[in-house]
Amino acid sequence: MCHQSNADHKATWVGSAISKIEADYQRSADTHLIFLKLPSFPEIDFYFKDESTHPSGSLKHRLARSLFLYAICNGWVQEGTTVVEASSGSTAVSEAYFARLLGLPFVAVMPKSTSPDKIQAIEFYGGRCHFVDHPAEVYEVSRQIAQETNGHFIDQFTYAERATDWRGNNNIAESIFRQMAHEIHPVPRWIVTGAGTGGTSATLGRYVRYEQHATQICVVDPENSVFYNFWKNNDPLLCGELGSRIEGIGRPRVEPSFLRTVVDHMIQVPDAGSFAAMQALTSLLNKKVGGSSGTNFWGVLELAKQMRANGESGSIVTLICDSGDRYLNTYYNESWLKEHGYADEVLRQQSLLEVL
Repeated sequence: MCHQSNADHKATWVGSAISKIEADYQRSADTHLIFLKLPSFPEIDFYFKDESTHPSGSLKHRLARSLFLYAICNGWVQEGTTVVEASSGSTAVSEAYFARLLGLPFVAVMPKSTSPDKIQAIEFYGGRCHFVDHPAEVYEVSRQIAQETNGHFIDQFTYAERATDWRGNNNIAESIFRQMAHEIHPVPRWIVTGAGTGGTSATLGRYVRYEQHATQICVVDPENSVFYNFWKNNDPLLCGELGSRIEGIGRPRVEPSFLRTVVDHMIQVPDAGSFAAMQALTSLLNKKVGGSSGTNFWGVLELAKQMRANGESGSIVTLICDSGDRYLNTYYNESWLKEHGYADEVLRQQSLLEVL
């Protein structure tokens, strides 16, 4: 009687894991591109890539899929491996989804300030949450947990820019340009995105250069993030004392996956501006969006005003990163805004509605 060798068993598990991930990809690879016209900008068309419709609810579904495939094909994740991630929420939700799909234990290391809705979503998919006091602690604590469990720190902040096939294979850039093909302005003047790991801006920036599009990439950066100053000054040792209030984007240190050389322009966005723009976009689309989508929209409006002043026509594309339903207890909660000192400033920033 023949017995399956350990090598054969590992190969069988790897093949099964990749097949499960690829099946998920076929079910959920693309997302809607929402068109919007704003009366104040008659010569500009606005588009919103709605990443909230992925099974795990956010743009990070793409990243999690790529990171798991990368780790499995590198031999870092095998049957029974505990997967550990440093995440403020959405990446951990998506990775918990894929860990459950593959029957793997998952631990998310995150600041205590992470929204309760995201914590609930991680736990829904079977993940365990480990909390730290300061955002900068997540990296070392993740490494420690991975070592203690003989697991793998999947490390989105290092591998995001290299795990995704930026030349094609239905990455977010290829998807955007395919969906834009029949629009009046099929090649966007700008694509606007935030940066958490930097993986999305790296994919977009590389793709438009590879395909020789005239599109420029703008990264919006919230308060207490170092990416903007790094982009301007190229100091990789920059560190901040606080973490970003806009979950999913902004970092207190320069992350390895953020490639400043593929970013054409950056805009700093005040947190109150992100919340005001989030509310404005929610009204315009009749769809609740998250805080990082508000940050994106603030940047979109800044670029649109510049285009209008220069007499330019064209299109601007940005992302709906996740649903506002994840922030009902925070960004959409008036008591939370008052408690954190944002309420009055958000009202003042809503003057941006005058340009719509």
